[in-house]
Amino acid sequence: MSTSPLSIDVYVSPMRPYNSPDQLGEGEVATWAPSSSTVISGPTEGILIDALLTFNNADEIAAWAKGLGKTITGIYITHGHSDHWLGLARLLEHFPEARGYAAPEVVARAAWEAEFNKTTKYWTSRFPGELPETPVVPEALQTNEILVDGQVVHVIHVGQGDVEGSTAFHVPSAEAVVAGDVVYNNVHMMMYEADEAKRTAWIGSIDAIAALNPKIVVAGHKSVGASDLPENLAASQQYLRDFTTVANRGGSVEELVHGMLDLHGERDQPHTLWISARAEVARRALTISTGQSRPTSLESQAPRGPSGTKPRGPSGTKTLRAQPRSRSS
Repeated sequence: MSTSPLSIDVYVSPMRPYNSPDQLGEGEVATWAPSSSTVISGPTEGILIDALLTFNNADEIAAWAKGLGKTITGIYITHGHSDHWLGLARLLEHFPEARGYAAPEVVARAAWEAEFNKTTKYWTSRFPGELPETPVVPEALQTNEILVDGQVVHVIHVGQGDVEGSTAFHVPSAEAVVAGDVVYNNVHMMMYEADEAKRTAWIGSIDAIAALNPKIVVAGHKSVGASDLPENLAASQQYLRDFTTVANRGGSVEELVHGMLDLHGERDQPHTLWISARAEVARRALTISTGQSRPTSLESQAPRGPSGTKPRGPSGTKTLRAQPRSRSS
């Protein structure tokens, strides 16, 4: 067993165009956000965090990960949004001795999204010919501890990120957290499913990560070349607060977008801001017309993560040895 700190290596897929069905705003360009995949490794073995989305994503991640010279023993998913796990089927072709895992709440959302896409073509219409016909949903983890070359990586059930039921991976020996979409790094944050109450809960999730005192924080969506600094925790919280402040002024989608660009215009991926603004204004209109807060159509159908619970850490659980295992055909 190695006593050296585990290593953190991060791959970033850059921002790219996609087929958006939205009626775009003036100056809006439909791009998919830059996204990260992380290898946590010791001297001989490693685990991969987040499989991303397309065949090309998976192929590039695999080539990069193989170049690190470690045996990939497992692929773990931070949350159920499909752009973080649909690449799993292709990645498992590159790493046939590995398995795909996620916390039960993540698996539930991923399974729902797989079914949702069957009927709506939500993902396949946006990325035609780039996604597996039969997606592989990760297996449910029954532990909050994973061993990598004898050192522990903790699964942290933070709850609310840009979707409920989000998790993060804490690497104590490296003083690092791989945070998925609970934290963003120089990229506009997705609010499609996050109303004001959920944004407040999201700020609390970031507090739970900050309490671990990490020196490295890897965001699920980050600019290419951006440093994985803990300052992104407070920056993400400030973005959430600013979005609520600007949204609560009322006004149009365009006013919300430009109000946020005045404050955060340096961030990549303004298309995400437009999507968030359209969802927020739609929620406001539903609230006015019905007298109560209403979710977006996707929110109303999606499974909910654990509610009324504090973020769960590693205590009282068995440990998963990140061991290579063959998949049955």
